[in-house]
Amino acid sequence: MSEIDPQRRRLLQGIAIVGAVLETPALCAATARAGEWAKVRDAYPPQQPYMNLNNAAVSPAPLVVQDAVAKAYRFANREPDVNMWDGLDAALPGIKKKLAALADCDVEEIAINRNSTEGLCTAISGIDLNAGDEVLLGEWDYASMRKAWNHRRLREGVVVRDIRYDLMDNDDAVVDAYARAITPRTKVLHLTHMIHWTGRVLPVQRLCAMARQHGILTVVDAAQTFAQMPLSFRKLDCDYLATSLHKWLCAPLGTGMLIVKASRIDSTWPLLGPFDPEPLRIEKFDHWNLGTYCSPLETAIEPAIDFHNRLTTERKHARLRELSRYWVQRAADIEGFRIHTPMESPDLGAVTLFSIAGVDPERIEERLKSEYKIRVRVRRQSSLAGVRVSPHIYTLEHELDAFVAALRRIARKA
Repeated sequence: MSEIDPQRRRLLQGIAIVGAVLETPALCAATARAGEWAKVRDAYPPQQPYMNLNNAAVSPAPLVVQDAVAKAYRFANREPDVNMWDGLDAALPGIKKKLAALADCDVEEIAINRNSTEGLCTAISGIDLNAGDEVLLGEWDYASMRKAWNHRRLREGVVVRDIRYDLMDNDDAVVDAYARAITPRTKVLHLTHMIHWTGRVLPVQRLCAMARQHGILTVVDAAQTFAQMPLSFRKLDCDYLATSLHKWLCAPLGTGMLIVKASRIDSTWPLLGPFDPEPLRIEKFDHWNLGTYCSPLETAIEPAIDFHNRLTTERKHARLRELSRYWVQRAADIEGFRIHTPMESPDLGAVTLFSIAGVDPERIEERLKSEYKIRVRVRRQSSLAGVRVSPHIYTLEHELDAFVAALRRIARKA
């Protein structure tokens, strides 16, 4: 037997860890027949002690993904120096290939990282700008991303301009708000695909097309849309897109993805100093520039993709839209109930925001949690205040019935 055989066996064992747990009875039952969402629920861990209606923050991983993490972690610790980097990481090219198919981009455009924030900050910090150059931000964009751009304003004199529009406005009004703000100094549009406050999906493809006509770069925050609804990097035709894989893909906590258009890679500075010598392409944005990173988590992205693909993005999106409309229709006759999300939009997904006239949103959140063991989140931004609700594909109708019944009792006692 040759000297390389032991290392090769470790390599193969590392690659096999992900595949070993894919054909579990729970997963097969979950995807055997369309519409059997109760069996999909069986593929997830119980959400205890609360009914989890805050999946827009972070989603649980299916059991098959958790098992893959545990197995990979134990494997890595048997000989970390070899088993992580020579074993588990051998699966990463295949994982990137599957992510590229899901996001409709080239494999060479994908960097794996920890979350949307890291990916977006890579773009925000990495684009060359001069004092006086303008960046357009929506007032509804994620708070930490707004602060990241503000750091460039304070440090370099970049001009950051707010775009204002009502989240219930139609797409034409949103596009017009950005169009009116563009000047010859505008260099970047920062765009949020789905506004996390209310679940409103913006016409990002139209906005990116408009930006290209003016030679403006586009940075897209897809934290809430990737794997929740169909998304194509090629069709959006943006320059940078970042997402968190631990949200709607249900990959391990602390996994994310940055996509950089091939033509922009060389001109974009990395957030961290790359370990490998130049010249570098997409790998200059990749996870290994952190130093030691968690290979077991990244290895377990693959079973999350496979689980997702068995359901398909289209079925997931249809189910999530169905769940949102289901509970809103049942709550609509509650006195003072108001929904702040366009419910008839074909882009509607799992995220909605509501308020009840005369009832403080914080009070609704607190009572749902303490009295009914239901977890939702208050969202406040500008003049908007409400309670955000975000079920997932494992959520069942009878749970939403219980949620609406609790809302009725809270509204009556207000």
